[in-house]
Amino acid sequence: MKKEKDIKKETISVVVPCYNEEEALPYYYEAMDKLSKDLKQDLEFVFVNDGSRDKTLEILKSLAKKDKRIKYISFSRNFGKEAAMYAGFSNATGDYVTTMDVDLQDPPELLKEMIRFIKEDGYDSVGVRRVTRKGEPPIRSFFARCFYKLINKMSDIEMVDGARDYRLMTRQMVNALLELKEYNRYSKGLFSFVGFNTKWLEYENVERVAGETKWSFWKLFKYAIEGIVAFSTVPLVLSSIIGILLCVVAFLFILVIIAKTLVFGDPVSGWPSLACIIIFLGGLQLFCIGVMGEYLSKTYLETKKRPIYIVKDTNINK
Repeated sequence: MKKEKDIKKETISVVVPCYNEEEALPYYYEAMDKLSKDLKQDLEFVFVNDGSRDKTLEILKSLAKKDKRIKYISFSRNFGKEAAMYAGFSNATGDYVTTMDVDLQDPPELLKEMIRFIKEDGYDSVGVRRVTRKGEPPIRSFFARCFYKLINKMSDIEMVDGARDYRLMTRQMVNALLELKEYNRYSKGLFSFVGFNTKWLEYENVERVAGETKWSFWKLFKYAIEGIVAFSTVPLVLSSIIGILLCVVAFLFILVIIAKTLVFGDPVSGWPSLACIIIFLGGLQLFCIGVMGEYLSKTYLETKKRPIYIVKDTNINK
């Protein structure tokens, strides 16, 4: 019979994307270091510096010198949060893997409840979702809710409103995610795509502990488009349907004009209305071409086989 001290202790890998987070990093490390004393599992930190322009990397190197649990990966430039998460998953070695934001909007204390659901109830993943959007601009909250309603109608996979990237996953689920090597990544959809049993925890929204959000309205809009294009072909079908309907409407109008001319001798007139129709149809055509172009551009980027990220500095395998 093995002694208790000879049994290997399980490890949780914590993947933390960072972009200009010099103000929040000390608070985050303090909170996680305190939490680690209450966990039965060891912690491994994988910080990913996503091309920060402040002192984020310097702070990470300083923390790594005094805490051997800390690994850091520094990109050659800003590749985006999706690339940072993929890099973290690729270098995480723990039995369980979680991804968290460094601003403490993802409450660290929920990790204890997450691991309990996985170990005792047999879930493969435990995610969290906000039930309120306190502190967020109303216009952003409105469009966020509209996006989730839209994407769930257009896509075959379910995306939970208010879901965060913060979740704890088994090694099996993480390995499945690493099999998806696509360049254009949308993790909220990928988490659902790979399947596995997921438990959702609800919590009240928490504001940033320090610093400012890096997500502007425009960035969130582009990210939403990324999600729609990645997990639905409905826009392409919709473009075709609109084209067919307009052809039918145009043909009916032609019949009406011919009938009026033959029966009533009504001459064809009204150039202002004709100009409006031409502009409307021209705009609609450009919209449909833009939809097809978006899908084509994603295909173009995928065929290039460019790396998802490029590492400039790391303390892994040193």
